[in-house]
Amino acid sequence: MMRQFISTNPYTLQSIAEYKCHSLGEVQEKISFADNTFRTWKTSSTQRKSDCLIRLAEILRKNKANYAAIITAEMGKPITESLAEIEKCESTCQYYADNIDVLLARKAIQTEAHKTYITYQPLGIILGIMPWNFPFWQVFRFAIPTISAGNTVLLKHAPNVTGCGLAIEQAFKEAGFDGGVYQALIIENGLTESILQDFRVKGVSLTGSEKAGSAVASLAGKHLKKSVLELGGSDPFIVLKDADIQKAAQIGIQSRLQNAGQVCVSAKRFIVEETVKEEFVQAVLNLLPNWKPEDPMLPTTKMGPLARTDLAENIERQYRETLSQGATSLSNFYRENCLVYPMILDNVHSESIAFTEETFGPLIAISSVENETQAIELANKTSYGLGASIFSRDIEKAERLALEVNAGLVFVNGMVKSDPRFPIGGINNSGYGRELSYFGMHEFMNAKVLRIA
Repeated sequence: MMRQFISTNPYTLQSIAEYKCHSLGEVQEKISFADNTFRTWKTSSTQRKSDCLIRLAEILRKNKANYAAIITAEMGKPITESLAEIEKCESTCQYYADNIDVLLARKAIQTEAHKTYITYQPLGIILGIMPWNFPFWQVFRFAIPTISAGNTVLLKHAPNVTGCGLAIEQAFKEAGFDGGVYQALIIENGLTESILQDFRVKGVSLTGSEKAGSAVASLAGKHLKKSVLELGGSDPFIVLKDADIQKAAQIGIQSRLQNAGQVCVSAKRFIVEETVKEEFVQAVLNLLPNWKPEDPMLPTTKMGPLARTDLAENIERQYRETLSQGATSLSNFYRENCLVYPMILDNVHSESIAFTEETFGPLIAISSVENETQAIELANKTSYGLGASIFSRDIEKAERLALEVNAGLVFVNGMVKSDPRFPIGGINNSGYGRELSYFGMHEFMNAKVLRIA
């Protein structure tokens, strides 16, 4: 019997649509289509690729309201955030359209030979395995650099946002990309190995959990395929005694509660110097009433539901276990199905659940330290290494401390976010490899050396 995915609105808990999964035979046909397309797409001029990207940006702009509505219906993000997500995808298309020649330019190497240079060539079909929390953006930040490089993409999206994956596929077609450049796969996890073992598939990029990343990395390694992993994070948000406390509180709560806390690079561990902790906590409490889960389709809603009931149950578990480990609750807990009100825990020690695990929901965990040295030590006391923030009016000191934080991105006096102009990725259990900018484009390219004597 052919399996189906059911898309459910997390706010209403009503079924949206059912999607039949692709069979192994259908997947093989898509691989063949992608491989045949690669043979011509890899030789397409940068001008043609740029033109396709510009048209894709125009399609995103024209259909922004429709795409945003699909995002909100499938995973519960406030409609204002969904609109912003589409705009970010649009700007990324424009960035690569404008910079493709520079990003793919050969690099001359001075040697004793007549000529030596590095030329960058695409590898082939790249499998993308993407999550539900940014169902358009996560796909675009992987697919746009990869396709701009000349590769073709097969995209396995999270089952609960299948509608988003299919809408993206249609947008690529309308933009004039060759049909096999981007194809959506509706498959269960069990088919992943059969895809990766195919010699025509040259790599895989996954954004997801540690467990998923470990499984995919093992499969990729078994079949000698290049892999890029952007996994979870437990990002420290360091507030020093000389920080602008009101600004830190405002940015901190925005970072933690956007998308109902379902963001890999959001602030998760708030590490605050003791002398300003009371002031910081009060500033956060003053802002908290503005953040409560409501109908995500309303333009005034700041926070919607979590994307699935099991995710809401898990954040409740983490909250209650951390309480039992000695933390103090500063807010009343309330959950109804996927609707979870923001939770603030104080006195969270470094061995507790909210400190050691990634908390993917509206949970603010606060720890205090005596000085900046302890702050860095506590920030680095984690198995993760994705993003981090430091707040201080002393910019030179903050920059020095930022270099000591073990993370892929560190922002000073600002909220960590991705941007097509610079790479995003982590270290340790947060994964390896990079997406976006020059680095993301070159992850799935062959840096071929030509030396002419």
